[in-house]
Amino acid sequence: MPSNPRQTRPSFKRSPPNERVPYDYNEVISLSILFYEAQRSGKLPRNNRIPWRGDSGLRDGCDVNRDLTGGWYDAGDHVKFGLPMAWSVTTLAWGVIEFKDAYVDSGEYGNVLNSLKWVTDYFIKAHPSKYEFYGQVGDGNADHSYWGRPEQMSMRRPSYIINRSNPGSEVAAETAAAMAACSVIFREIDSSYADLLVRHAKDLYEFADRFRGSYHKSIPNVNSFYKSYSGYNDELIWGALWLYKATGEGKYLDDAKSKYRQFGGGNIPYMFSWDDKRAGSQVLIANLTGESQYKDHVAAYQRFLNGGGARKTPKGLVWLDKWGSNRYAANAAFIALAATKIPSMPNARSYRRFAESQIHYMLGSSGRSYVVGYGKNPPKKPHHRSSSCPSPPGECTWGNSFHSNSANPYTLYGALIAGPDKDDGYQDARDDYVANEVATDYNAGFQGALAGLKYYKIKARH
Repeated sequence: MPSNPRQTRPSFKRSPPNERVPYDYNEVISLSILFYEAQRSGKLPRNNRIPWRGDSGLRDGCDVNRDLTGGWYDAGDHVKFGLPMAWSVTTLAWGVIEFKDAYVDSGEYGNVLNSLKWVTDYFIKAHPSKYEFYGQVGDGNADHSYWGRPEQMSMRRPSYIINRSNPGSEVAAETAAAMAACSVIFREIDSSYADLLVRHAKDLYEFADRFRGSYHKSIPNVNSFYKSYSGYNDELIWGALWLYKATGEGKYLDDAKSKYRQFGGGNIPYMFSWDDKRAGSQVLIANLTGESQYKDHVAAYQRFLNGGGARKTPKGLVWLDKWGSNRYAANAAFIALAATKIPSMPNARSYRRFAESQIHYMLGSSGRSYVVGYGKNPPKKPHHRSSSCPSPPGECTWGNSFHSNSANPYTLYGALIAGPDKDDGYQDARDDYVANEVATDYNAGFQGALAGLKYYKIKARH
C-alpha cells in the first residue's frame, strides 16, 4: 500500500433534481459499493479505489495448500466468515436482479458486478470438490485480539473446511444461493461464468441437503461469532428457490415447496438476516409462483412490521435487536421493497412507504446520518480496524488507534453503522462495537433497499 495514501471524497453521478429530495440515492448507493471495496481481502486490482488499502491475506489457504485469497473481511475485523459473506452476496444480488434499473441509472452497474464477482471468485476457490467447502479463514479469537492493518497481520489464519464427515448445511446452502443468484445477473454478460456458478451452486446445494449438519459443529471457532441459531432448514428452502430461479428446473421448485411445508416456511418470521432466511423465502416463492398462499405469508410479515407486532423507537425505526439495529431495519425495508415486485401484491404502496421511512431514518430524518461519510453529522469513529489506522509508517495499535478520541484517519465511506438503542440513543464511540461496528451484512439489505427506492423514483420520472 502507498506509504502516505491520500483520500479524496469519491465522485458519483448526481440524480436528476426531482430525485434529490430529501436524499440523493445515487450517492449513497455509490458509497455503499465503496464500503465493500474497503473490505476486500487478497491482491487488490490495479483500479483499487481505496487508497489506504493494499494487498493482504496473501497467504490465506497456505496451511491446506490451497489458494484461498480474496473475498471480504467480515466487519471491523479481518476474518472471512463464510455464512454472513454468502448471505450478503445473495441479498445484494437479489437487489441487483429486482432493481437493476437503479444501478444502471446511477452509473453503478459495473461497480456492483465487480463487487459481487470479487466474492464469487473466492467461493469458487473455496469449493475444491463436490463435498468440500472452506467455510472460514482466520481464527476469530486470535483475530479479535489484534488491532491493526490487515496488510500487517502476522497471526496464524487457519482454513476451516466442511465435508461429508463434518457437514455444514447452512454455509453450503447459502453459498449455493449466492452463486445461483449471481448467475442470474452474469447470464446476460458472461454465460460461461454463469454456467460455472450454477455448477458450483448445484453441487453445494446437493452437499448441504444430502449431508445435513449444522456448520458451527464442524467449525466450532464460529460459535462465538456466527452460530446458526435458526438451524439449516431455512437455508435449504432458500437455496432450492434460488436454484430454481437460476435454472428454471422444476425439481428445485418442487423441492423448495416440499421443504417449505415440512419446515414451517409460512410461519411469521421475526427478522430477515444472515441467520434466518424465512422472510426472504416467502417473498421469493410468492414471486416465483404467484400463488395466493405465499402472498398471504408475505402480507402477514408485513403486518407484523407495519402494525403493532414489531417494536419501534420513538422516532420510528423498527427495532428488532440491539446488536445492529439499523441492519435489521434495513433488511426489513429491503424485504418490503422486494415484496412490491410480487405480481398483483396487495398494499404494495404501503410497503414502499414503510421502507422509505426506515432508510430515511438512517440517512438523516432521525436527526443525524448513520452512514459514514454521508449527510448530517455522520459517524466518524466506526469500530473498524483499517480505517482507524494512521498513514504508514504510523503505528496502529489498541493504545494509539482503538482508544484514540480522534476521528478515524480514513473515512470508511458508505458503511452503515450498527445503530441506535431502543430509545434512539446513540454515541459515536469506537469502543462501543454493539452500536458502532460495521459489517458486510449490515450494508446488504441497506444497499438493496436504496436501489429499490431509487427504482421507484425512476418509474415515477417516466
